[in-house]
Amino acid sequence: MTIRNPFHLAFPVTDLPATREFFTTVLRCPVGRESDRWIDFDFFGHQITAHLVGTKIENAGSNDVDTKDVPVPHFGAILEWDQFHEMADHLKQSGVAFIIEPYVRFAGEVGEQATMFFRDPNGNNIELKAFRDFASIFAR
Repeated sequence: MTIRNPFHLAFPVTDLPATREFFTTVLRCPVGRESDRWIDFDFFGHQITAHLVGTKIENAGSNDVDTKDVPVPHFGAILEWDQFHEMADHLKQSGVAFIIEPYVRFAGEVGEQATMFFRDPNGNNIELKAFRDFASIFAR
């Protein structure tokens, strides 16, 4: 997978050391630049920046997708199929509590995808997904 235009996302955290530990150890994201108030992470080829804030993060709610409550807001990454399943196993072994356990949607159809949702230590919702056929990401 080649990332043509990596995105940048700045997100709030209330505990910078716990964020560093989670993203480097659990998600295996290398650290880029940092200060005492923020940390850049290489999030599967994209730059995300954890910014220290003083108040707890509140979630807006959820949407019903495949009879599951998908948390809003959330951010994430699209991984290669095998990478997704290896990461799912790693997260399970790391004791991550899933909001939505890893599962496959649209099996055998256009857009077949694996997905999972979990939270970072600050309550930010994260989705990791993979498409069986990477070319079908935007297929209808």
